[in-house]
This record gives sequence, C-alpha cells and structure tokens, in this order.
Amino acid sequence: MIEDLEDFLKHQPKILESLVDGSKKLLYPGCNDQFTRLSRTLKLCKLKMKNGWTDKSFTKMLKLLADILPPNNEFPISTYEAKKILCPMSMNVKKIHACINDCVLFCHEYEHLQTCPKCRASRYKREGNYSSSVDKKGLLRREVRNLRLGLCADGMNLYRTLSSQHSTWPVLLTIYNLPPWLCMKRKYIMLTLLIPGPKEPGNNIDIYLQPLIEDLKLLWDKGERVHDAFSQTDFTLRAMIFCTISDFPGYGNLSGYTIKRAKACPICEDATIDLRLNNCKKNVYMGHRTFLPLNHPYRKRKKSFHGTVETRVARLPLTGSEVLECVKDIDVVLGKLYKNPTPNSIWKKKSIFWDPPYWEHLQVRHCLDFMHIEKNVCESLVGTLLNIPGKSKDGMKARLDMQEMGIRVELAPQQSGKRAYLSPACYTLSRKEKSAFVSVYLV
Repeated sequence: MIEDLEDFLKHQPKILESLVDGSKKLLYPGCNDQFTRLSRTLKLCKLKMKNGWTDKSFTKMLKLLADILPPNNEFPISTYEAKKILCPMSMNVKKIHACINDCVLFCHEYEHLQTCPKCRASRYKREGNYSSSVDKKGLLRREVRNLRLGLCADGMNLYRTLSSQHSTWPVLLTIYNLPPWLCMKRKYIMLTLLIPGPKEPGNNIDIYLQPLIEDLKLLWDKGERVHDAFSQTDFTLRAMIFCTISDFPGYGNLSGYTIKRAKACPICEDATIDLRLNNCKKNVYMGHRTFLPLNHPYRKRKKSFHGTVETRVARLPLTGSEVLECVKDIDVVLGKLYKNPTPNSIWKKKSIFWDPPYWEHLQVRHCLDFMHIEKNVCESLVGTLLNIPGKSKDGMKARLDMQEMGIRVELAPQQSGKRAYLSPACYTLSRKEKSAFVSVYLV
C-alpha cells in the first residue's frame, strides 16, 4: 500500500509520514513484527466492508478488541479513528458566518464586521448557529482528466421528525468522471457547504453559494497544478459544474425560475399550456400531447383530452444564451428583510450560476432528482388504488372537475337524495383485491 501511494504522496510529506509511521508501529509492545497498527486496521476494515457491518457495530468490536489486547496498545477504538489511519488525507473546513437575514456572508471585505452592512443585524446574536461550513476543494476544457462536477442540494431534517421547524441544506459535489457505480459512493462525494438554520434558505441560497462559486471560477480560469501518478507527469487540472441536481422546489431556488402557478414548466416557459381547476383549486398542465408525433392517434381523441384535437407541437427549450438574455437585467436584493417587486417575467432572479463563463454554453444546466419524482408518483398511484384518505387523487373534487371539462362522463358524481355517489372507475379495487395487492406489494 505504501509503495503504491509513494509516488502520489511525494508532494505531501506529512501524509506519507503518517502512513509510514502506521506501517511500522507495533500493535502492542512485544508483539510479532507483522502485527502493525496499519496492517491489522486494514484487515479489519476489509472484513467490515465484505460483511456489511455498520459503523456502530464496528466501533463496538474495536473497543472490545482494544480491551482484550495488552495495555498501552495502539489499536483504534472507533470507526472514525480507523478511517483516519487508512485515509489520513482530509480537507480543512472553513466556517463562514452568515447574516441571520441571509443578506451577506462575513468574508472578504466583510470579514471583520460585527454587524450586517445591509440590515445591521448582529453577527453573533442569533437563536442558533447559522454559519455556513465550507469545504474548499482545490481542483474543463479539452483535458480529459479535468473534473466534471454535479452539484446536489436539498433540505433535510437532522432530528428525524416531519416538523417544518428546521431545515439543514447540504450542498454536495459528485464527480461525473467516474463510472456510475462509483460516482455515488460516499467517499467520492464532497460536502462543500452545510447551511443550518430553522428555515430553508430559499432564493437566498445564492448568498451561501458565493465562496463555492468563487473557488470553481478560480479552478476554471487558472486551475491547479497536480501530479498524475500513472503517467508520472504534472498537468493543470481544471473543474466545472456539469449540472445541478435537486427536487423541483430546489430547482426553483437554484435556477431562479418560478416553479409555481400557470407557467411552472421551466422547459415550455411562456408556452406552458395550463388549466385552472375550479374545485381542486390547483393548476394542471394539459399540453402533453404536443410532444407526441403529428400522426399519433391520441392527438385526435377529444373525449379523453379536454374535448379538443391537438394540432400544436412542443416548442424547443431555450438555449443558455437565450435564457441569459431573459435574466441579465433582473435586479434582486437578496435577504429576508427585502421584498422585491414582482418581476414581469417568469424568472425571479439571475442565479449565481451564471457567473462562471461556461454556464450559458451548457446544453442542460439543471436536472431533477429522479428519486423524488419516482417516490411521489408511486405514493399517488398506491394511494389512489387503495383509496387511502388524504393520499388518493380520486375524490369528489376531482370528479367535479372532470365533469366540467367534459371528459370521463361515466365517472361523474351521481346524486342520490342529499348524498353524492362516486361511480367505480376501472382502477377501483374491491376489499379482496386490495388485500391481494398489499400482500404482493409487501413481499
């Protein structure tokens, strides 16, 4: 292991010294020369990986082994300590204070200020720790070894409750140079930002992304001189954000697009075909047939689709340069205390991602996390099939809206005295069928 890493670590003597020291340090005084701290830790970590041990169980086993060995042994007593022995390479964490109202970060020219230069809020007097923890990673052009990074962001509750009183936002970078079965492994994912607080940053997330974007711009313009251990050559490594990955609300925060109301589709934009449901009180989007071939039979089925024949075709998505023309003049003051006027366009801000010079030339800039879409669709289907209260999409309001639209007339509510009766649909299951469905679903 030391021989393989020696060429790679020759520019980092402290890391190499730590590994060499671990390979020579005996596990306990008087033991066999083969029982070194590094070798025994490496063998146990291999067993942990092959047998799928959890970190918690592995820590308990390490503590037990440390108690069994003679006193003054060098055996690690936790999973964290074992990983530090095997992987002494780590990145420093820089904590940057943020204004409680998301106005600015206390860095650069604001580094020594005690109050926010915009809202005058105290830098330190706050209900919790709203500092932003930044991991700075040193490191596209035509060099195939340059890094293509995917930026992932989403809110989560650290306290495992469904309460909306807390929302911590991690911002991760994944390396898309790696094959699919590796790029999503934990050790290849970099935590670049951690934004804690009682509420999500929303559109003000650009304030917290500033240090990361600055580093990425530097890595694109100047790059970092690194050593290629395989070819034994030095080269300038550059990096770029390949795309962002988030759920749909996060899409709106990162891109600056308005993802609610009538024009919620970021691809169709002004050409979005929407319909307001009077009973369900929500917007639905009925223009999906525009994506079908012109000779597709669904285009002529009036009764199934709002009683109209579809002759339109879907418009092409705007290019990055065209989107930049739409947002370049939007002037928005970020921060919770500032109420910006409602923009005339469907874009609510110019995202900070437009700062890197390559962003407007990317064909796809923002991607949706398929896991969220798959989960929500699955929940809706299962809830409708089993008629789960609060989860089913089939109800009195939905039937009344379909009646107003003139589609699925056989499903219109039937009035019987003072009560309304909903006719069974093709997906309505009996009690026996529901039991059979659940039994298969659970298996």
